[in-house]
Amino acid sequence: MTGIGKSYGAITVVNAMPTGMGATIGIDLETRAAFTPGTGAKTVTIVNDPGEDTAMARCCVGRAYEVMGKKEPEGWTLEVDSEIPVSRGLKSSSSACNAILHAVFNEYGFRIDRTELVRHGVHCARKTGVTVTGSFDDACGCEFGGLVITDNRDDSIIYRRDIEEYDVVLHIPERKIRKDTLNPEVFKKVGFETEIALSMVEFHPFNAMTMNGRLISSVSDVDNSVAEEALRQGALGAGMSGAGPAISIVFEPGRGQKFIERSGLENTMLVKTRSSG
Repeated sequence: MTGIGKSYGAITVVNAMPTGMGATIGIDLETRAAFTPGTGAKTVTIVNDPGEDTAMARCCVGRAYEVMGKKEPEGWTLEVDSEIPVSRGLKSSSSACNAILHAVFNEYGFRIDRTELVRHGVHCARKTGVTVTGSFDDACGCEFGGLVITDNRDDSIIYRRDIEEYDVVLHIPERKIRKDTLNPEVFKKVGFETEIALSMVEFHPFNAMTMNGRLISSVSDVDNSVAEEALRQGALGAGMSGAGPAISIVFEPGRGQKFIERSGLENTMLVKTRSSG
C-alpha cells in the first residue's frame, strides 16, 4: 500500500520576518507526496527538482512516526512532485512538509488535527534550516487556503477567513533565494511599517500585499518593478512573495491572462486563489 498526501501553495500578504507575524493567501498550485514503507534504503525522490536537498523530507517522515508512536522502518520510499517552483517565495517547503506528513499518516490511517500536522511540518522546516521565521503562516496558507494571519513566535492562528476567487499572476525569475543566505536583522528595519501593513490585512489584504512588497523590496536586492507596473495596469494588489524573487499579482477574475499578454512578461504563471478548506 502507498500513502498519498497533498498540499498547495500560497502567496505572501505580509512577510513575517520583520515582526514574527505574517499573513498569506492560498493558491491552487499542488504538491503531491506518495509514501511506501518497506525494506532496504530510505529513498526520497523530488520529481520536480531532483537536485534539492532531502533532509527536510526525511525529517518529516521521522516526525510522523514519532507522532504515531511507531518505530520508523529500516527502509521506505517517498516521492514528492510539486507544481510550485522551489526557493522563489511561493511556499514550496511548507507545502512539501504538509504533503509528506499527510502521506505518511494516510498510509497508516492515522488521524490528526490539521493545525497540529502543520506545526509538525514547521518543526522540521526549522530543524533543517529551510525557514527564517518558522513559516507557520506559509504552512497554514498551504494547508487551509483562504486568508490566514498567524503569529509565528508561538505558532498560533490569529485570524482566518475564506477569500473569493481571483486571478493570480506569478512572475518567477530563474534565480533561487535560499533561506540560509538571508539576514533576518535586515528585515527588522521595516518592523514598524510592517505592523501598519498587518493592521490592514483583515479588511484590505491586497493593499497590505502591495505595501509589504514595497517594504521588503526596500531592504533586499529583489526588484519590485513588475509589481509596480501591474498596479498601473489595474492589479488589485502586487508585491514580492516571501523573500522573493517571485512577484505575486492579484487581478479580478479574467484579467490575469490579459495582463500577461499585454505586458509581454516571460517566466509567468497564471493561477487562482484557493478557497478555505
